[in-house]
Amino acid sequence: MSVKSILSIGVVALLAVAFSGCANTIRGVGQDTANTVNATQAAGSKIGHAASR
Repeated sequence: MSVKSILSIGVVALLAVAFSGCANTIRGVGQDTANTVNATQAAGSKIGHAASR
């Protein structure tokens, strides 16, 4: 194998690892956002119930 092909394989492997890390980060951000929305809705519901008493 030539140095060029070994380098190409290394770059592809590095990009695969980098993109898998990004996928995990994006998934985590999505989960955090969903949790924030749920907490905000729950707080709004509590305030609504308190105001109607």
